[in-house]
Amino acid sequence: MITKKTAVVTGASSGMGRIFARKLDATKKYDEIWLIARNREKLEKTADELSSKVRIIQADLTKEEGIKKYKEMLISQSPSVTALVNAAGFGFFGDSLKMDPDKLALMVELNCKALMNMTYATLPYMKAGAEIYQFASRAAFQPVPFISVYSATKAFVLSFSRSLNVELASRKIKVMALCPAWVQTEFFDTAVLDKSISYYDKIYDPEKIVSKAMKDMSRSRDISIYGFTNLSTIVISKILPHRLFMKMWCGQQKIDPGKERP
Repeated sequence: MITKKTAVVTGASSGMGRIFARKLDATKKYDEIWLIARNREKLEKTADELSSKVRIIQADLTKEEGIKKYKEMLISQSPSVTALVNAAGFGFFGDSLKMDPDKLALMVELNCKALMNMTYATLPYMKAGAEIYQFASRAAFQPVPFISVYSATKAFVLSFSRSLNVELASRKIKVMALCPAWVQTEFFDTAVLDKSISYYDKIYDPEKIVSKAMKDMSRSRDISIYGFTNLSTIVISKILPHRLFMKMWCGQQKIDPGKERP
C-alpha cells in the first residue's frame, strides 16, 4: 500500500482554515487534503476550490464521536500526515456577567481540548519533516479583560505549541503557533456579544497572515506574527506589567473597570 502525503485542515469550511486549505493546495505537495468541519455544504465549497484530491470529514471536534471519526479515518487510510492545521476555533467577547457559561465552555472545548486531541491523534502518522500549525492569537501573551476566556484559551495554545515543538525536535517535526491580531474573517459574526470591545487597532488580511505563517514554518520558527502593529503590541505586553497593560487596554475601549456598567 502506497502511503499518501496528506494535509489535514480543521475549521476548513470558512475563514483561516479555508484559506490555509487553498494555500497548501497551491504548493502541490500533497496527494490528499482532508477537510474537517461541522458544515458539509461549506466543506464542499472549499473542496471545489482545490485541485488536490480531497476527503471531507464532517465532524464536531468538541464531541467524542467527532474525534473518533477522525481516528477511524487515520486507521483505515494510514496516511503520512505531512501538515496538520488546527484552525478550528471561535471567540466570544463581552461582559462576563452577560455571557452564556455553556458557550464559554464550548469555546474551551474547541480552542483547547479539540486542538490537543487532534494533535495527539495525528502524531503517530507524522514523520520527519511534518509540520503542525496551531492557531493561537495576539491575545495569548497577556490577560485581556472582556476577552478573558478567549485569551486564556489562546495562552494554552501558545504554551502547548512551543513546548511541543521542543519535544518533537528529535523527530524533526515542527510545531508553530500563529499569533494574529484582528483578522477580516467571519470570526466577528459570532464573537461580539455587546459593545464592550469598540476599538480595533488594525484589522489584517487573512491571506497575508497565512502566507507569512508558511514562510515562518520554512524558517523553523515556533511563533508566527504578522504585522508591525501586531508585533509592537506583543512586545509591549512582554515589557509592561500585566496590570498596567490591562489598564491601557480598558482605556482604549473607553471602559472604567472601577465603574459599574449598565
